This record gives sequence, C-alpha cells and structure tokens, in this order.
Amino acid sequence: MTFKHFIDIDQISAQDLTAIINTAIAWKQAGLASHNSQCAGLSLATLFEKPSTRTRISFNLAAQQLGMYLVELDAETMHFKQGKETLQDTARMLNGFVDALMYRTDKVAKFDALCAQLTIPLINGLSDHSHPCQIMADIMTVTERFGTAKDRKVLWIGDYNNVARSWCHASAKFGFELRLASPEGYAMTDTEAETLRATGADIHRFHDPAEAAKNVEIINTDVWVSMGDSHADARAQALKDYQVNTALMQQAARNAIFLHCLPANRGQEVTSEVLDGTQSAAWQQAENRLHVQKAILAWCVNRL
Repeated sequence: MTFKHFIDIDQISAQDLTAIINTAIAWKQAGLASHNSQCAGLSLATLFEKPSTRTRISFNLAAQQLGMYLVELDAETMHFKQGKETLQDTARMLNGFVDALMYRTDKVAKFDALCAQLTIPLINGLSDHSHPCQIMADIMTVTERFGTAKDRKVLWIGDYNNVARSWCHASAKFGFELRLASPEGYAMTDTEAETLRATGADIHRFHDPAEAAKNVEIINTDVWVSMGDSHADARAQALKDYQVNTALMQQAARNAIFLHCLPANRGQEVTSEVLDGTQSAAWQQAENRLHVQKAILAWCVNRL
C-alpha cells in the first residue's frame, strides 16, 4: 500500500492541504452515507502519551465512520514505556498489524524515530512542536465562515506554542496574514520569524494585543499553561494582559470570530462572555476535528 505521513503542515503541498479541507467540508455537508466505506477493510491504531479529549474522540469516530477497524493503544501498559522494548521496535511490529498510526506525544524527535521504521502512514496527533490536525480543523472552520482562508487577517494571542507554530505553517500554505501578540519571554524568536517568512508565511509580531486585534477577522488563543508546562503562576502573571474579552473583540472586524482549540480556562485566556458569545466558533471548530480527521486519514492511505 502506498501512503503519506501527516506530521507537519509545512511538509505537505498547499494543493493537498486544500483538497483535504474541501473534502472534509463536502463530506460534512453530504452526510455519513457519502463516505462510510471510504477506507473499509483498513485499520488504525491510536497511541496516546498525553491526555486527550477531542483528538481521542475525533480519531476514534473518524476511523469507524470511514469503515476502518480501530485499535486504541494504552501507552502506559506497553513495553516501550516500561523500557522493555524500543519505540522503533514497537513501530516495526505495528507495520504487520495495522494500516495507519496516529501518535500523540511530546518530543518531535519521536516522529523521526518512528518514520525510520514505519511502512504505514504516521499522523501527528500533537507534539510539543506542532498540532497540525488542530489547525486543519481551524482552517476548515474559517473556510466555512468566510468562504476561504486566503487573505484573511488572523490574530494569535498569548504564548508562542505548538499550536501557534502550526498557524504559522498554515499562513504560508493558505495565504493569510497572521498576527502574533505575545509578551516578552513568550514570543517567537527573531530567528524563527525569519525562517518562517522565508517559507512564505505572512507574519507580524506585536506586544500590544489591542493594536494587534484591530480589524482582524479571526482571534485565536490557547490556555496559558499547557500540558507539561511549569511555573504556572509566572506564566499567568506574564500573560494576564493577553486575555480575549469583550473589549478586545470590539477591536476586531464586525464579522470577526473567536477560535480556541480547547480545553479553555474560563476567566484566564478567555472570558465566558466571549467563549459562549455569538462570535464564538469554538464549538464548530471542535466538531470539525472529526470531519477533517476523516479526510486526513483518507488522504494518508490514498483513499481520497
């Protein structure tokens, strides 16, 4: 079986990424009967080394709704986590059992180790470096709301983290302006900004969130303390002026929407008024994880 990995957006052509988004939207609109045997007879293993709600539910349902067999692996009870087998040997074993692997972990180097041994597609369900499946759902949501992501004005507010990095990759592929508002010590480095701009990403950096929010169409944020982060009190103090609230939303365009990859800490990075308000697309965004993951799976196993 020929296959393709889905590890980072910057490794995939804009044409393929657009095809995935368009397929996800078409399948969502057409209903399950239009694609419920798209990947019939194939199997997916999901391997989680970090907590998960949306990624777990969406990939489990995505596999089943495509007609795939699903095997959810418990990392804590597997030999590689107990030091009795290498991760590479686990990968070689999985080649003989399943047709695709979704992996959610910490260090991006683990994906390189797996790719060296896998003869099946590998999908990045999250790493400390990036979160590409999340951003594909976000771009799908933007496309549904505005018709296209191209030429939109997007604001990322808060810590420059793995999700923000994937937004930068998406800017280069989908052609939108990306503003990043972050405090000192939590911002993108000059070196990474230069590297990303060289790929075509349209990046603009700010320290003042109100200035950054002027006339944007999408305001996007994440929790101030992510899984594995330390110094929670110091992070909260540094980011306290970067809350998405009604006043900040009023700086944006009238038709602006709010996105959050969830889970949200209400009263910290976002107020309940915004998260539950009429401009919030966070729940549509969460649902779209299912639809776009189905298209990603089909793309990886050449059933798209």
